[in-house]
Amino acid sequence: MNALWIILTGSLVAASCGFLGCFLILRRMAMLGDAISHAILPGIVIAFLLSGSRDIMPMLIGAAVVGLITVLIVQLLSHHGVKTDAAIGVTFTALFSVGVILVSLFTAQVDLDLDCVLYGEIAYVPWDTWQWAGIDMGPRAAWGVGGVFLLSLLVIGLFFKQFKLCSFDPALAAAIGIPVVFFHYLLMTLVSLTTVAAFESVGAILVVAMLVVPSATAYLLTDKLHRMLWISMGVGVLCAVFGYALASWLDSSIAGAMTGVSGLLFLLAFLLSPRHGLVTRAWTRRKIKVSEPA
Repeated sequence: MNALWIILTGSLVAASCGFLGCFLILRRMAMLGDAISHAILPGIVIAFLLSGSRDIMPMLIGAAVVGLITVLIVQLLSHHGVKTDAAIGVTFTALFSVGVILVSLFTAQVDLDLDCVLYGEIAYVPWDTWQWAGIDMGPRAAWGVGGVFLLSLLVIGLFFKQFKLCSFDPALAAAIGIPVVFFHYLLMTLVSLTTVAAFESVGAILVVAMLVVPSATAYLLTDKLHRMLWISMGVGVLCAVFGYALASWLDSSIAGAMTGVSGLLFLLAFLLSPRHGLVTRAWTRRKIKVSEPA
């Protein structure tokens, strides 16, 4: 049963991150997801210190606020002469460092350590359960990630056309009256919420992989957004299932194995994708040369 909860939690984390990661990839903002996943650490610590509780709601609020602050700082720097990649690097390293300092200073009050922050420990998920009316409802992480994932599905489903147009052609979206800035910050809020929900079980570094790698893999396999979303979530689930199997076989880190599997799946897509695969294109060129008359 513990293995089932671990795989379910890992699947929810990978699928929810991969789902939103598709929009980050299309907007060429993958590293902004990296920035948010690191920068929310001070928000989590401050929320814990103020509330004195590890309940998911204060953590989500703290993460959402700091995530939006991160986006605002990046845009402010970008609009005043700093290159976007440099602005992202400066912002997330500064905020993440503040979070690490806060964890170090208040380590007695904050139930986090730096290994948990960076790598997480999904193996402990089944033992941190949610009790409701004396009934064991299952791991908190699964409910937290699952709830945020449903919220993301609901929001994206309701405004799919707007998110799609803002991702592919924001100038056109603004011209026809779609509030591009609003949907930009709405997406960043969802990314922040998803990141903090997955933070404890997966860790900051591995959340980055799940935000980028499944969606990048899906990007190589299709040119349709709705298919890309489904493929990204499917790749995320495969990463969780085969990653857990690999970690059990090697007796190694579960989250690390899941990320390793995601890298392997991306490599296979990069080599064998029907349209963009390196091997596929080389084989096609070879067939064309062979078929040409001498």
